Amino acid sequence: MDLSAGEIWLVIGALGAGTFLIRFSFLGLIGRRAMPPLVLRLLRYTPVAVIPGIVAPLILSPAATDGQFDPARGLAALATLAVGIATRNVLAAIGAGAITLYAMLWMLG
Repeated sequence: MDLSAGEIWLVIGALGAGTFLIRFSFLGLIGRRAMPPLVLRLLRYTPVAVIPGIVAPLILSPAATDGQFDPARGLAALATLAVGIATRNVLAAIGAGAITLYAMLWMLG
């Protein structure tokens, strides 16, 4: 598919305008109004819903192994999850995952 420079810039501009309008609808139009308590309560769960969708592909089909499951990364994810649940400390969970990942990569070669 060959696109001219003008077509590419048109797509970039349309995507930029769309992104702006989506963000403006929340920040510009609704930003000054008080949100209902139900909406505020539901917004607290947004990171919990989004982060697994970002992390799961990195664990199940990492680019470092050409999309093949890697036991080292799987064990590091399990260690991170276990320490995070046990301690409720984000830094401890990240540290445990990093140590497990590097130890497993070193042991498995």
